[in-house]
Amino acid sequence: MASQIKRRALITGASSGIGKATALTFAKAGIDVALVSRSQDELESVALAARETGVEAKAYAFDLANIEQVKEGMQAIAADFAPIDILINNAGMGYTNSLMETSLSDWQQVLALNLTSVFQCIQGVLPLMRDRRQGMIINIASIAGLQPFPSWGAYSVSKAGIIALSKTLAAEERAHGIRVVTISPGAVNTGLWDSDTVQMDFDRSAMLTPDIISQSILNTALLPEQAVIEEVTIMPSAGAL
Repeated sequence: MASQIKRRALITGASSGIGKATALTFAKAGIDVALVSRSQDELESVALAARETGVEAKAYAFDLANIEQVKEGMQAIAADFAPIDILINNAGMGYTNSLMETSLSDWQQVLALNLTSVFQCIQGVLPLMRDRRQGMIINIASIAGLQPFPSWGAYSVSKAGIIALSKTLAAEERAHGIRVVTISPGAVNTGLWDSDTVQMDFDRSAMLTPDIISQSILNTALLPEQAVIEEVTIMPSAGAL
């Protein structure tokens, strides 16, 4: 069902997994999408699929791991695709290792991409939302930010940080008409499980799908401006794996 008011969303990590699913779910709902990820080719294929639904979709290849450049990069993207009504901070990495075996460089890499880049994305987009006195920021956290899982320490800390960041941002920005949402999924069947930094073997058929998460993100985004779902926890019906 198309949304009645034309909206524009900026989605990070949009070339695969939850980000890609969200881009296509939003496009089908009539929401224009700005897509951010490292791979221009993969982004262009998602943008093409989004355009086939009749919305505007634009790909912006940008590596959020380059922390010093994120704020200015997102400012430029937000200005080019203005006005941004919805910012979805989805980009991130998985990482498994015991805390004792986690190197300082690995710890810093996980925190930089999963938490600090989100902080910088927000600072890049927030001023334009403040100017319009409206906007929604949706941060993708994880059940790992709410409860401990052995070997997921650095990842859990980064996602717990997202939850605290979201709550603080919500308290600070309500007066500016900006709503903040935290989505904390359980295990989702994405490429995260195939990455070199994740050494876990789970039954992926029991996991949530990216489409389930993207539909939940859309449902929160389409609420009237007088309401906000501040926190959503979505678990596989079988529970934590």
